[in-house]
Amino acid sequence: MRTEALAFWVREPGAGEIRPVRLPELGPGDVAVRTLRSGISRGTETLVFQGKVPESQYGSMRAPFQEGEFPGPVKYGYLNVGVVEDGPSSLRGRTVFCLYPHQTAYVVPAGAVVPVPDDVPPDRAVLAGTVETAVNALWDAAPLVGDRVTVVGAGMVGCCVARLLTRFPGVEVTVVDTDPGKAEVVSELGAQFAFPGDAAGGRDLAVHTSATSLGLQLSLDLLTQEGVVLDLSWYGDTEVHLSLGGAFHSGRLAIRASQVGTVSPARRGSRSPADRLALALELLRDPGFDALITGVSAFDDLPDVMPRLADGKLPALCHTISYGEG
Repeated sequence: MRTEALAFWVREPGAGEIRPVRLPELGPGDVAVRTLRSGISRGTETLVFQGKVPESQYGSMRAPFQEGEFPGPVKYGYLNVGVVEDGPSSLRGRTVFCLYPHQTAYVVPAGAVVPVPDDVPPDRAVLAGTVETAVNALWDAAPLVGDRVTVVGAGMVGCCVARLLTRFPGVEVTVVDTDPGKAEVVSELGAQFAFPGDAAGGRDLAVHTSATSLGLQLSLDLLTQEGVVLDLSWYGDTEVHLSLGGAFHSGRLAIRASQVGTVSPARRGSRSPADRLALALELLRDPGFDALITGVSAFDDLPDVMPRLADGKLPALCHTISYGEG
């Protein structure tokens, strides 16, 4: 069994490095995993990289296998796909997903990994955590047959929500973004694309993922009578400004938060987080999600890649990290 690995750490806000780590001994019920791919969650991880996690949120923003503390040094991440090299015979040799940071190999309890279906490639499987967020959001939102829905923000979460919504009977899905480069991706997902100024109103549901005041305001403005905004954005330490005049009260509009840290109340009595993650991986049998994989870099390049993602010089939806064959 491996005794050492390499991990990516945020040394301080805006600077990362690769550090050697000592792997713990394999205990009863543990698995040793060699990483194949990891994914960068641009919204959350770039905020962490830039040191923009509010102190009041340090506890709630901890990743399951995080080491260190905000704002740094901290080892952070939660989209990891690898192969089990040692552990229970039922898992040995299986490709698995784990909410683990960017690290070449690791040891975790067997219950922390979920087998990836054989027909889901590792690149696509790194989206499991994001699709899980989308599943939880749609449990919260409970869209109905024939609803008119707009997703504001064509990032990873918004695009995953849109793809799942296209599978609801009769649901009309539009994704709004300011970046014309997102139009092709949205089309490949089976949804319509619109710029903010061209977005149609009268929406039964707006799912907001842009993490901006303007995006949240637009989401409200697009609603029909008694429509709902489901807000999946995480704003970090950014203040949000919103006008609640106009139709907010007369239209009985609503804004509701959704967050993946707990299972939606709509399914909390019948689904566990493990059930939710397993469902996300099953949904990833859909090759349509491949449109979200927009780049790949080697693990050794992460200290240079993360700043470029954070400042927008490297545009991406889901940027994956390759760990080679070793």
